[in-house]
Amino acid sequence: MGGLVAFCRNRCTSVEQVDEKMLRAWCRLQDTGLDVFVEIRVKLPDLEVLAAKGEVYRSDGKALSEAVGTLKKVVGIRVGPGMGKIIRGLLGEDEGVKQLAFMVEECCHGVILTFTKETLKKAPQDVEEARKFYAGMARENLRLVNRCAAYAPGSSLVEGLEPVDER
Repeated sequence: MGGLVAFCRNRCTSVEQVDEKMLRAWCRLQDTGLDVFVEIRVKLPDLEVLAAKGEVYRSDGKALSEAVGTLKKVVGIRVGPGMGKIIRGLLGEDEGVKQLAFMVEECCHGVILTFTKETLKKAPQDVEEARKFYAGMARENLRLVNRCAAYAPGSSLVEGLEPVDER
């Protein structure tokens, strides 16, 4: 990306309930050099990945486009502890695959965070009490740290906390 004077990146992860036995999680990354989409389908209640696919709309090289076919290797894994290491082990850590592995992991974390929805609804209305409530959630579950803007480094909600490194 020589000569690049501006760089912009957006990454969005979303989860929707397809039916009572299936979740669909997808991650889209768009930046100055990339436009990539990854989707997984997860069976409830055991959180097994039933399908995975991806699409590279724009990339600086062929490696990422060629790696999309490797996504099917994550079919059969379970969303839960140690999944990052399993995903990286299955997909490898070649430069073309690294981004896809990260996006699959983001989808899996999205699935996990979906189950915090009911807890989030219990947050106090008072601003300071709500801040303490959300900070407490991060302390109780370090997996939340650095998984959304609210729990990103620099946020008062994660002061003194470190993200979980599953490597």
